[in-house]
Amino acid sequence: MLIDEIKRRLEAARSLAIEAGKLTLEYFRQPSLQVEHKADGSPLTMADQAAERYLRDAILDQFPADSILGEEFGSHSGASEFRWILDPIDGTKSFICGVPFYGTMIGVEVGGEAAIGAVYFPALNEGIYGATGHGAFSFVGQTFSPARVSETRSLADAVVLTTSVEAFDTRGALEDYLSLTRRAKFARTWGDVYGYLLVATGRAEIMIDPLMNLWDAAALLPILREAGGMFTDWQSEERIDGGDSIGSNGHLHHEVVSCFSRITRRTI
Repeated sequence: MLIDEIKRRLEAARSLAIEAGKLTLEYFRQPSLQVEHKADGSPLTMADQAAERYLRDAILDQFPADSILGEEFGSHSGASEFRWILDPIDGTKSFICGVPFYGTMIGVEVGGEAAIGAVYFPALNEGIYGATGHGAFSFVGQTFSPARVSETRSLADAVVLTTSVEAFDTRGALEDYLSLTRRAKFARTWGDVYGYLLVATGRAEIMIDPLMNLWDAAALLPILREAGGMFTDWQSEERIDGGDSIGSNGHLHHEVVSCFSRITRRTI
């Protein structure tokens, strides 16, 4: 019974990520787009709010007993063991600059454990989804394929990604990051959620972020795990509330963790 309920929500998460993502295209690269700033300085647009409202209404229509946590509109408490965690636009800075590497993210917890993830990149018409025990799949348009991480086992052959190099300085970890990248094949800032897609589909080996919120991470853990990789915080714990993250192909994970494990855990 639980397996069937997870499968239902996996299919719903994939469909809803696509639908909400396409809604954001109505605002993408539009001169009329207005940008506000939250208390933490992060940008907020009408597209973020419209997409999350759409998701919340659709989820409660299909699964009225489930709980919801969204980046823009907070918590809704339900009676079931399922909790949906929503990030309507991950990569808002890319979005407002007209760069297509932003995604709509949906994660679902079952009994407090991250079990389902779906991400859609509307400007690229590309996505990825997965659930514990159900595998992970990527798609471009209507072409679907199993998502698998790379088999690279040497850091010297690995591509390292992050969202913002400067953000490492806020954790006192800039030199740790630079040391890691000097040993890698090369490093790029193909970041936000797009970097984790690249790892999960074998196009990069490591994606690391010093600053992560729950909604940034919830979809990623089950996807990377089912793609054969790993997703942990900097203390090597498989969790979505660690405040930072490392996503990898698994073979290089502990080597990367060793570069950052001295950093004190971030509270979120």
